[in-house]
Amino acid sequence: MTVRVRIAPSPTGNLHIGTARTAVFNWLFAHHHGGKFILRIEDTDLERSRSEYTDNILAGLRWLGLNWDEGPFFQSQRLDLYKTAVQKLLAQGLAYRCYTTSEELEALREAQKARGEAPRYDNRHRHLTPEQEAAFKAEGRNFVIRFKIDDDREIVWNDLVRDKMVWRGSDLGGDMVIARASEDGIGQPLYNFVVVVDDIDMQITHIIRGEDHIANTAKQILLYEALGAEMPEFAHAPLILNMDGRKLSKRDGVTSISDFQKMGFTAEALVNYMTLLGWSPPDATKEIFTLEAAAKEFSFERVNKAGAKFDWAKLDWLNSQYIHNMPVDKLTDLLIPYWQEAGYQVDGRRERPWLEQLVALIGPSMTRLVDAVEMSKMFFSETVEFSDEGSKQLQQEGSSAVLSGVIAALENQPQLSETAAQDMIKQVVKEQNVKKGLVMRSLRAALTGDVHGPDLIQSWLLLNHLGLDKPRLNQAINS
Repeated sequence: MTVRVRIAPSPTGNLHIGTARTAVFNWLFAHHHGGKFILRIEDTDLERSRSEYTDNILAGLRWLGLNWDEGPFFQSQRLDLYKTAVQKLLAQGLAYRCYTTSEELEALREAQKARGEAPRYDNRHRHLTPEQEAAFKAEGRNFVIRFKIDDDREIVWNDLVRDKMVWRGSDLGGDMVIARASEDGIGQPLYNFVVVVDDIDMQITHIIRGEDHIANTAKQILLYEALGAEMPEFAHAPLILNMDGRKLSKRDGVTSISDFQKMGFTAEALVNYMTLLGWSPPDATKEIFTLEAAAKEFSFERVNKAGAKFDWAKLDWLNSQYIHNMPVDKLTDLLIPYWQEAGYQVDGRRERPWLEQLVALIGPSMTRLVDAVEMSKMFFSETVEFSDEGSKQLQQEGSSAVLSGVIAALENQPQLSETAAQDMIKQVVKEQNVKKGLVMRSLRAALTGDVHGPDLIQSWLLLNHLGLDKPRLNQAINS
């Protein structure tokens, strides 16, 4: 058997971290077994589906490296397939037309609420006679198609994550609507029905999704049986939770993949972290790995039942590791869009050599890609902003004198090398009979505006290359 799995996002919003993690698990399982990873866009909600969300989903999956083998398929283009399946269930007496009005359904819910009962449809139109149907039609009532669910039925499956699962038909809320009303017959089929028809048609062997779909699985198993199809295997992964143990939501900050990208996370780090959200590798000490490496070891035996808590500190650490180990040329490519977005004048081709010098300088101190904007700000401005600590340092006794000494020394050495810069500092220390620390701290504050930052000599060399070191030194003396 060839393993065939799918990810089926709805284009009613941007690609969510939970959907992306589900895509990761599907991709890993497919690649572990040499199977196929299929992309389907579930756009049956015509009112809320948007093409821009579809574009965001496709771009996000590609960015993460979750390339699909087949698709994307769009449910909105497969309506005839669904309507044929609805007709089959109607012909077999497994589904029926229900003419209950919205007002009648609301009255039913209110009565159940008053009795302290869970809301459920009472199946009142399951056995309508032709005469009753004709009367409802004469009243101008529309209908929906409902699938019959036996309250006494026990629904059992062996979940690849949660082991044996047991549901009763009476827990599923009565006969299920599988298609909306339509003036000319069967209208828009609904999620729980079309997902089954699609999975049958696409020969999906394993359905891997979040635990919030467990109740849907019970309903869908009944539909598989009614349609005479072979049952796939099911795996329900744990939900992603915030640090308080609640389901991760927009209230916890960003949740869409495009937002994580804007915040400066690399695709490699984010997909690595999502792999660890609910799954652990056999070697618990190994936390950094590629998708391909994880696929070789992936199995549902190591997927947790408990919810996976989203830890921003852990993601930041992983991201920093990828940045620190990334080749300078690749990291430069990633940072140029962030600089441009910040309004810095960057010509990626003409200025490439010094940009790579800049990246080599700041890269080891970065946690997120967006950090480069602030860390490199001093290299894109004629003037420098002084922090409180930087200003305090420049007010120290002897600071202006050593900076004047550096300016004088620069007259004889306009183009700096690392050796020349070191010799210049020694010269000022000797001539002014001061401690080297005063020269270094004052020079850093004058050049960068702060007393902390990347390597001072390398920063100075870059500023000298850009012709910014003398103006900075003069600004500091006159400030």
